[in-house]
Amino acid sequence: MEICVHDEYCGGCVYQGIPYEEQIRIKDQEVKRLLKAKDIQFEQYLGAARSPKSYRYRNKMEYTFGDMVKNGEMTLGMHQKKRFMSIVTVNSCQLVDEDFNLILDAALHFCKEKGYLFYNKKTHSGFLRHLIIRKGEGTGELLVNLVTSSQGNLDKDEFIKRLLDLKLNNGIVGILNTIDDGLADSICCEHLNVLWGRDYYMERILDLDFKVSAFSFFQTNIAAVERLYQEAIGMIDDLEGKTVFDLYCGTGTISQVMAKKAKSVIGVEIVQEAASAARENAALNGLKNCDFIAGDVFEALRNITEKPDVIVLDPPRVGIHPKALDQIIRYDTSQIVYISCNPKTLVENLYYLQYNKYKTERIKTFDNFPFTKHIECVALLKRENA
Repeated sequence: MEICVHDEYCGGCVYQGIPYEEQIRIKDQEVKRLLKAKDIQFEQYLGAARSPKSYRYRNKMEYTFGDMVKNGEMTLGMHQKKRFMSIVTVNSCQLVDEDFNLILDAALHFCKEKGYLFYNKKTHSGFLRHLIIRKGEGTGELLVNLVTSSQGNLDKDEFIKRLLDLKLNNGIVGILNTIDDGLADSICCEHLNVLWGRDYYMERILDLDFKVSAFSFFQTNIAAVERLYQEAIGMIDDLEGKTVFDLYCGTGTISQVMAKKAKSVIGVEIVQEAASAARENAALNGLKNCDFIAGDVFEALRNITEKPDVIVLDPPRVGIHPKALDQIIRYDTSQIVYISCNPKTLVENLYYLQYNKYKTERIKTFDNFPFTKHIECVALLKRENA
C-alpha cells in the first residue's frame, strides 16, 4: 500500500512510509534498549513477532466530530498532529476495514445535511461528539454508536436508513445513540439508546465466543492477540490440575482460554463492567471453573483464600503498583507470565521481581499495532531455586 492520504495531518500513525520489517526492527531494538538500561537478566530473547495483518487490523475506532480550521467545515475523524483541537476526516484510513470508512462518510454527510452542530469543547455547546464503530473479526458483525449531547434531536429513522442502505462487506447488528453531556473529551455514557438491533456484537477467539457490549474493553487486533495468548499459555509448563490467578484480566479472554485446561482460574479486574462481562462470557462458553472478582488487585488478593500455582499478569500501561507486586511475590509461585502493553513499565516491574528472586527466563515481543509506536511483550518468570 502507498503512504496513507491522511498522513500529513492525522496523528494516528507514526511509521507511515517506513517498510514494515523496519518498523519491527525499530520496536525490537527499543525493547532491548529498555531491558539493557535496567539490567534485566534473561535467558532467552525470542525476538519480535509481526502482526498477521499490517493493514485493516483494527476492530474498533472512536472518531471525533469537529473542524480542521476554526469555523471551518465540519469534520469527523482523528486529532491533527500537534493540534489537539483540530480534527482530520479520515475516510480512507488503512488500519480499518473499508466498511469503517464507508460508515464514517455516510454519518458525516448525513449530519451535514441535517445541519447538526458539533460539540464545542470550549463553550460546551453543540450536538455531535463522537462516532464509534466496532467489528467482530470472527463474526463479521458491526456495531455503530453515535455519541451526542442532549442539545439536539436526532432524525433516528433517517440515520438508521442511511446506514442500513450501505453496501458493506460485513453486517450491521446494532445502531446506538449514546447521550453524553459530560464536560470531558473522554466518552461518558449517561444514557444508551438502542436505535436498531442490539447493543453488542459477537466475537470468536480461539474457539470461544465472546459477547462484546458497546463500551466493553476488548482486544483491538484479534488475529495478533490470538498468537500472543497462545505464546503466553505455551510458556507455562503444564496447566493441567493447576489453579491460575489472572490478574488485571479485563473481560477474561485469556482466563477462559486457560480454563479449558486448568483446574480453576480466578480473574481479578478493577472495572466492574469488564468483570461482569467476563462472568457472562464464561457462562456462554459453558466454563464452570472460572471465577471473576471485581476490585483492585491489591485489595482482592488480601481476601482470596486460594493459593495459585501460576499467576498471569496483564496490567494497564501504568504497570503494577509495588504494593500489588509485594502481594504477588508473597505467594511464592514457581511461574509468573507477564503480558505487557508498555515495555517501559514492564522493565520496571521485572527489575523489582528480579530483586525479589524471580528470574526472567523468556521474553518475546508482538507487534499488534503496525504503523503505531506501540508494542506488546510476554515474559516468563520463574522463582529462583523453584
